[in-house]
Amino acid sequence: MRKLVDDEKVFALAGVSAFDYAGAPYLNSKGVPDVGGQPTSNAYDQYPHLYSIYGSYYPRDGKRAGYDGKLYAGTENYRWLKDNLSTRVAGVVYYNVAPSQRYAQSVADGLRHEGYTVVEKEINYFAPNFDAAVLDMKARGADVIFDAMEDNGNLSLCKSMQAQGLTVKAKVTTSQGWTDTFGKTFADTPGCRNTTYAISTTRNYNDTNYPAVARFRADMAKYQPAREGKLSIWTLEGYASALWLTDAMKSCDADLTRVCVEKYLNRPQDYNGDDLLTARNFTKLATPPDSDTNCINVAKWEDSAGGGKGGWATRVTDMNTNCFTVPNLPYPAE
Repeated sequence: MRKLVDDEKVFALAGVSAFDYAGAPYLNSKGVPDVGGQPTSNAYDQYPHLYSIYGSYYPRDGKRAGYDGKLYAGTENYRWLKDNLSTRVAGVVYYNVAPSQRYAQSVADGLRHEGYTVVEKEINYFAPNFDAAVLDMKARGADVIFDAMEDNGNLSLCKSMQAQGLTVKAKVTTSQGWTDTFGKTFADTPGCRNTTYAISTTRNYNDTNYPAVARFRADMAKYQPAREGKLSIWTLEGYASALWLTDAMKSCDADLTRVCVEKYLNRPQDYNGDDLLTARNFTKLATPPDSDTNCINVAKWEDSAGGGKGGWATRVTDMNTNCFTVPNLPYPAE
Protein backbone atom coordinates (compact mmCIF):
# COMPACT_ATOMS: atom_id res chain seq x y z
CA MET A 1 0.00 0.00 0.00
CA ARG A 2 2.84 2.42 0.81
CA LYS A 3 4.32 1.77 -2.64
CA LEU A 4 1.01 2.67 -4.29
CA VAL A 5 0.48 5.79 -2.19
CA ASP A 6 4.00 7.12 -1.70
CA ASP A 7 5.90 5.92 -4.76
CA GLU A 8 3.26 5.58 -7.46
CA LYS A 9 1.16 8.51 -6.16
CA VAL A 10 -2.21 6.92 -6.87
CA PHE A 11 -5.08 9.38 -6.90
CA ALA A 12 -7.74 6.85 -5.86
CA LEU A 13 -8.55 3.15 -5.86
CA ALA A 14 -11.58 1.31 -7.20
CA GLY A 15 -12.90 -2.23 -6.81
CA VAL A 16 -10.54 -3.46 -4.10
CA SER A 17 -11.24 -6.98 -2.80
CA ALA A 18 -8.66 -7.46 -0.04
CA PHE A 19 -9.48 -10.22 2.43
CA ASP A 20 -6.81 -8.91 4.82
CA TYR A 21 -6.81 -5.16 4.30
CA ALA A 22 -3.77 -4.39 6.45
CA GLY A 23 -3.04 -1.25 4.43
CA ALA A 24 -6.43 0.36 5.06
CA PRO A 25 -5.37 2.55 8.02
CA TYR A 26 -2.41 3.95 6.08
CA LEU A 27 -4.45 4.56 2.94
CA ASN A 28 -7.08 6.34 5.00
CA SER A 29 -4.49 8.44 6.84
CA LYS A 30 -3.31 9.77 3.46
CA GLY A 31 -6.84 10.70 2.38
CA VAL A 32 -6.84 8.41 -0.66
CA PRO A 33 -10.41 7.54 -1.71
CA ASP A 34 -11.05 3.81 -2.04
CA VAL A 35 -14.26 3.55 -4.05
CA GLY A 36 -16.58 0.57 -4.39
CA GLY A 37 -14.51 -2.04 -2.58
CA GLN A 38 -15.78 -5.41 -1.43
CA PRO A 39 -16.25 -5.30 2.38
CA THR A 40 -14.50 -8.61 3.03
CA SER A 41 -13.05 -7.06 6.17
CA ASN A 42 -14.43 -4.39 8.50
CA ALA A 43 -12.25 -1.62 7.06
CA TYR A 44 -15.07 -0.25 4.88
CA ASP A 45 -17.28 0.03 7.97
CA GLN A 46 -14.61 1.93 9.89
CA TYR A 47 -12.63 4.44 7.83
CA PRO A 48 -14.02 7.65 6.27
CA HIS A 49 -12.04 7.49 3.02
CA LEU A 50 -13.10 3.90 2.24
CA TYR A 51 -16.39 3.51 0.36
CA SER A 52 -17.92 0.03 0.08
CA ILE A 53 -19.71 -0.97 -3.12
CA TYR A 54 -22.83 -1.43 -0.99
CA GLY A 55 -22.98 2.09 0.43
CA SER A 56 -23.10 2.73 4.17
CA TYR A 57 -24.86 4.65 6.91
CA TYR A 58 -22.19 3.87 9.56
CA PRO A 59 -20.27 6.77 11.20
CA ARG A 60 -16.95 5.55 9.69
CA ASP A 61 -14.98 7.82 12.00
CA GLY A 62 -11.83 5.69 12.01
CA LYS A 63 -12.43 4.37 15.52
CA ARG A 64 -14.43 1.14 15.77
CA ALA A 65 -16.27 -0.51 12.89
CA GLY A 66 -19.99 0.17 12.60
CA TYR A 67 -21.63 1.61 15.69
CA ASP A 68 -19.15 1.08 18.52
CA GLY A 69 -18.16 -2.31 17.18
CA LYS A 70 -21.60 -3.47 16.08
CA LEU A 71 -22.70 -3.99 12.48
CA TYR A 72 -26.29 -4.33 11.30
CA ALA A 73 -28.05 -6.49 8.73
CA GLY A 74 -31.61 -6.76 7.46
CA THR A 75 -33.71 -9.89 7.03
CA GLU A 76 -34.84 -9.35 3.44
CA ASN A 77 -33.07 -12.45 2.08
CA TYR A 78 -34.83 -14.77 4.49
CA ARG A 79 -38.19 -13.13 3.91
CA TRP A 80 -37.94 -13.54 0.14
CA LEU A 81 -37.18 -17.24 0.51
CA LYS A 82 -40.03 -17.68 2.98
CA ASP A 83 -42.51 -15.80 0.79
CA ASN A 84 -41.47 -17.35 -2.52
CA LEU A 85 -40.26 -20.86 -1.68
CA SER A 86 -42.21 -21.46 1.55
CA THR A 87 -39.03 -22.35 3.43
CA ARG A 88 -39.51 -22.82 7.17
CA VAL A 89 -36.63 -24.85 8.65
CA ALA A 90 -33.13 -23.50 8.01
CA GLY A 91 -29.81 -25.21 8.48
CA VAL A 92 -26.85 -22.90 9.15
CA VAL A 93 -23.44 -24.55 8.74
CA TYR A 94 -20.23 -22.88 9.88
CA TYR A 95 -16.67 -23.52 11.01
CA ASN A 96 -15.43 -23.34 14.60
CA VAL A 97 -13.45 -20.19 13.81
CA ALA A 98 -14.46 -16.72 14.95
CA PRO A 99 -15.27 -14.97 11.62
CA SER A 100 -17.37 -17.92 10.45
CA GLN A 101 -19.12 -18.14 13.82
CA ARG A 102 -19.96 -14.41 13.84
CA TYR A 103 -21.42 -14.45 10.35
CA ALA A 104 -23.40 -17.62 11.03
CA GLN A 105 -24.82 -16.12 14.21
CA SER A 106 -26.05 -13.07 12.31
CA VAL A 107 -27.72 -15.36 9.75
CA ALA A 108 -29.33 -17.48 12.45
CA ASP A 109 -30.61 -14.40 14.31
CA GLY A 110 -32.15 -13.01 11.11
CA LEU A 111 -33.78 -16.33 10.27
CA ARG A 112 -35.33 -16.63 13.73
CA HIS A 113 -36.65 -13.09 13.48
CA GLU A 114 -38.44 -14.13 10.27
CA GLY A 115 -40.04 -17.09 12.05
CA TYR A 116 -37.76 -19.90 10.91
CA THR A 117 -36.81 -22.90 12.97
CA VAL A 118 -33.00 -22.84 12.86
CA VAL A 119 -30.66 -25.82 13.04
CA GLU A 120 -27.10 -24.61 13.69
CA LYS A 121 -24.26 -26.99 12.85
CA GLU A 122 -20.66 -26.20 13.72
CA ILE A 123 -17.95 -27.96 11.70
CA ASN A 124 -14.44 -28.57 13.02
CA TYR A 125 -12.27 -26.73 10.52
CA PHE A 126 -9.31 -29.08 11.01
CA ALA A 127 -11.28 -32.35 11.22
CA PRO A 128 -14.56 -31.73 9.38
CA ASN A 129 -17.43 -34.21 9.66
CA PHE A 130 -20.12 -32.97 7.30
CA ASP A 131 -22.07 -36.23 7.27
CA ALA A 132 -23.07 -35.95 10.92
CA ALA A 133 -24.26 -32.37 10.42
CA VAL A 134 -26.17 -33.25 7.25
CA LEU A 135 -27.88 -36.26 8.82
CA ASP A 136 -29.05 -34.14 11.76
CA MET A 137 -30.39 -31.41 9.46
CA LYS A 138 -32.17 -34.06 7.41
CA ALA A 139 -33.73 -35.60 10.53
CA ARG A 140 -34.95 -32.17 11.66
CA GLY A 141 -36.58 -31.32 8.35
CA ALA A 142 -34.29 -28.58 7.03
CA ASP A 143 -35.63 -27.22 3.73
CA VAL A 144 -33.10 -24.42 3.17
CA ILE A 145 -29.36 -24.39 3.89
CA PHE A 146 -27.09 -21.41 4.59
CA ASP A 147 -23.40 -21.55 5.34
CA ALA A 148 -20.49 -19.43 6.47
CA MET A 149 -17.75 -21.28 4.63
CA GLU A 150 -15.48 -20.95 1.62
CA ASP A 151 -15.82 -22.86 -1.68
CA ASN A 152 -14.07 -26.00 -0.43
CA GLY A 153 -16.38 -26.21 2.55
CA ASN A 154 -19.39 -25.60 0.36
CA LEU A 155 -18.35 -28.38 -1.99
CA SER A 156 -17.83 -30.80 0.89
CA LEU A 157 -21.24 -29.86 2.27
CA CYS A 158 -22.92 -30.43 -1.09
CA LYS A 159 -21.20 -33.80 -1.55
CA SER A 160 -22.40 -34.86 1.87
CA MET A 161 -25.95 -33.66 1.15
CA GLN A 162 -25.97 -35.76 -2.01
CA ALA A 163 -24.50 -38.83 -0.30
CA GLN A 164 -26.92 -38.64 2.63
CA GLY A 165 -29.98 -37.83 0.53
CA LEU A 166 -30.70 -34.39 1.94
CA THR A 167 -32.80 -32.49 -0.60
CA VAL A 168 -33.82 -28.90 0.05
CA LYS A 169 -35.79 -26.15 -1.62
CA ALA A 170 -32.75 -23.86 -1.61
CA LYS A 171 -29.04 -24.00 -0.87
CA VAL A 172 -28.06 -20.35 -0.49
CA THR A 173 -24.59 -19.23 -1.48
CA THR A 174 -23.02 -15.85 -0.81
CA SER A 175 -22.57 -13.34 -3.61
CA GLN A 176 -18.94 -14.50 -3.74
CA GLY A 177 -20.23 -17.83 -5.09
CA TRP A 178 -22.14 -16.16 -7.94
CA THR A 179 -19.68 -17.10 -10.68
CA ASP A 180 -19.65 -18.60 -14.16
CA THR A 181 -17.42 -21.40 -12.89
CA PHE A 182 -19.94 -22.51 -10.26
CA GLY A 183 -21.31 -25.25 -12.53
CA LYS A 184 -17.87 -26.73 -13.11
CA THR A 185 -16.89 -26.51 -9.44
CA PHE A 186 -20.05 -28.34 -8.37
CA ALA A 187 -20.19 -30.69 -11.35
CA ASP A 188 -20.37 -33.79 -9.14
CA THR A 189 -23.30 -32.54 -7.03
CA PRO A 190 -26.19 -31.90 -9.44
CA GLY A 191 -28.89 -31.93 -6.77
CA CYS A 192 -27.18 -29.29 -4.68
CA ARG A 193 -26.06 -27.34 -7.76
CA ASN A 194 -29.55 -26.96 -9.20
CA THR A 195 -31.07 -25.78 -5.93
CA THR A 196 -28.43 -23.09 -5.32
CA TYR A 197 -29.61 -19.50 -5.02
CA ALA A 198 -27.53 -16.33 -4.85
CA ILE A 199 -28.81 -13.00 -3.56
CA SER A 200 -27.30 -9.57 -4.16
CA THR A 201 -28.10 -5.91 -4.74
CA THR A 202 -26.63 -5.95 -8.25
CA ARG A 203 -27.97 -6.83 -11.69
CA ASN A 204 -27.37 -10.34 -12.96
CA TYR A 205 -24.52 -10.09 -15.49
CA ASN A 206 -26.47 -12.46 -17.75
CA ASP A 207 -29.43 -10.06 -18.05
CA THR A 208 -28.31 -8.22 -21.18
CA ASN A 209 -31.86 -6.95 -21.74
CA TYR A 210 -30.76 -4.12 -19.44
CA PRO A 211 -28.64 -1.63 -21.45
CA ALA A 212 -26.08 -1.15 -18.67
CA VAL A 213 -25.50 -4.90 -18.43
CA ALA A 214 -25.20 -5.13 -22.22
CA ARG A 215 -22.54 -2.38 -22.12
CA PHE A 216 -20.68 -4.22 -19.37
CA ARG A 217 -20.64 -7.43 -21.39
CA ALA A 218 -19.53 -5.59 -24.54
CA ASP A 219 -16.73 -3.82 -22.66
CA MET A 220 -15.56 -7.08 -21.10
CA ALA A 221 -15.59 -8.81 -24.49
CA LYS A 222 -13.57 -5.96 -25.99
CA TYR A 223 -11.03 -5.29 -23.25
CA GLN A 224 -10.92 -8.58 -21.31
CA PRO A 225 -11.91 -11.31 -23.80
CA ALA A 226 -10.14 -13.98 -21.75
CA ARG A 227 -12.70 -13.42 -18.98
CA GLU A 228 -15.59 -14.70 -21.10
CA GLY A 229 -17.05 -17.70 -19.31
CA LYS A 230 -15.24 -16.69 -16.11
CA LEU A 231 -17.37 -13.76 -15.00
CA SER A 232 -18.76 -13.28 -11.51
CA ILE A 233 -20.98 -10.85 -9.69
CA TRP A 234 -17.80 -9.37 -8.22
CA THR A 235 -16.61 -8.67 -11.78
CA LEU A 236 -19.73 -6.64 -12.44
CA GLU A 237 -19.45 -4.87 -9.08
CA GLY A 238 -15.81 -4.04 -9.83
CA TYR A 239 -16.96 -2.50 -13.11
CA ALA A 240 -19.64 -0.55 -11.21
CA SER A 241 -17.04 0.71 -8.74
CA ALA A 242 -15.04 2.13 -11.66
CA LEU A 243 -18.20 3.83 -12.94
CA TRP A 244 -18.77 5.35 -9.51
CA LEU A 245 -15.24 6.74 -9.33
CA THR A 246 -15.44 7.95 -12.93
CA ASP A 247 -18.73 9.76 -12.32
CA ALA A 248 -17.26 11.34 -9.19
CA MET A 249 -14.22 12.55 -11.12
CA LYS A 250 -16.37 13.89 -13.97
CA SER A 251 -18.36 15.96 -11.48
CA CYS A 252 -15.20 17.92 -10.69
CA ASP A 253 -14.60 19.14 -14.25
CA ALA A 254 -11.22 20.90 -14.31
CA ASP A 255 -10.99 21.11 -10.51
CA LEU A 256 -10.15 17.44 -9.98
CA THR A 257 -9.17 16.87 -6.37
CA ARG A 258 -9.73 14.11 -3.86
CA VAL A 259 -11.85 16.48 -1.82
CA CYS A 260 -14.10 17.05 -4.82
CA VAL A 261 -14.38 13.32 -5.51
CA GLU A 262 -15.39 12.62 -1.93
CA LYS A 263 -17.89 15.45 -1.98
CA TYR A 264 -19.66 13.58 -4.79
CA LEU A 265 -19.45 10.26 -2.96
CA ASN A 266 -20.88 11.76 0.23
CA ARG A 267 -23.77 13.62 -1.39
CA PRO A 268 -27.24 12.68 -0.10
CA GLN A 269 -28.51 11.58 -3.53
CA ASP A 270 -28.62 7.86 -4.21
CA TYR A 271 -26.27 6.27 -6.74
CA ASN A 272 -27.19 3.24 -8.87
CA GLY A 273 -24.28 2.80 -11.29
CA ASP A 274 -26.39 3.52 -14.37
CA ASP A 275 -28.91 0.90 -13.12
CA LEU A 276 -26.35 -1.81 -12.39
CA LEU A 277 -26.93 -1.37 -8.65
CA THR A 278 -29.88 -0.80 -6.36
CA ALA A 279 -29.96 2.74 -4.97
CA ARG A 280 -27.36 3.47 -2.27
CA ASN A 281 -25.43 6.32 -0.66
CA PHE A 282 -23.01 7.15 2.14
CA THR A 283 -25.24 9.35 4.28
CA LYS A 284 -24.05 8.83 7.85
CA LEU A 285 -26.66 8.29 10.55
CA ALA A 286 -26.01 9.11 14.20
CA THR A 287 -27.75 5.95 15.35
CA PRO A 288 -28.62 2.73 13.52
CA PRO A 289 -32.14 2.65 12.07
CA ASP A 290 -34.52 0.17 13.66
CA SER A 291 -35.68 -0.87 10.20
CA ASP A 292 -34.78 -0.27 6.59
CA THR A 293 -36.24 -0.83 3.14
CA ASN A 294 -33.87 -3.03 1.15
CA CYS A 295 -34.20 -4.18 -2.46
CA ILE A 296 -32.56 -7.39 -3.65
CA ASN A 297 -31.85 -9.41 -6.76
CA VAL A 298 -32.17 -13.19 -6.65
CA ALA A 299 -30.73 -15.72 -9.09
CA LYS A 300 -30.77 -19.51 -9.23
CA TRP A 301 -28.25 -21.77 -10.95
CA GLU A 302 -29.91 -23.68 -13.78
CA ASP A 303 -28.12 -26.25 -15.94
CA SER A 304 -30.52 -25.39 -18.76
CA ALA A 305 -29.57 -21.69 -18.81
CA GLY A 306 -27.20 -20.20 -21.34
CA GLY A 307 -28.31 -22.46 -24.15
CA GLY A 308 -27.62 -25.54 -22.07
CA LYS A 309 -24.20 -24.41 -20.85
CA GLY A 310 -25.61 -23.61 -17.43
CA GLY A 311 -25.79 -20.26 -15.71
CA TRP A 312 -27.52 -17.97 -13.25
CA ALA A 313 -31.16 -17.19 -14.03
CA THR A 314 -32.83 -14.22 -12.38
CA ARG A 315 -35.86 -15.15 -10.30
CA VAL A 316 -37.36 -11.71 -9.62
CA THR A 317 -39.17 -9.35 -11.97
CA ASP A 318 -36.95 -6.37 -11.16
CA MET A 319 -34.57 -5.89 -8.26
CA ASN A 320 -35.61 -2.24 -7.95
CA THR A 321 -39.17 -3.24 -7.06
CA ASN A 322 -38.32 -6.42 -5.13
CA CYS A 323 -38.10 -4.51 -1.85
CA PHE A 324 -38.78 -5.33 1.79
CA THR A 325 -39.10 -3.18 4.89
CA VAL A 326 -37.30 -5.26 7.49
CA PRO A 327 -35.68 -4.89 10.92
CA ASN A 328 -31.99 -4.09 11.29
CA LEU A 329 -30.39 -6.62 13.60
CA PRO A 330 -27.01 -6.11 15.31
CA TYR A 331 -24.05 -8.46 15.26
CA PRO A 332 -20.47 -7.97 16.51
CA ALA A 333 -17.91 -6.64 14.04
CA GLU A 334 -15.20 -8.75 15.67
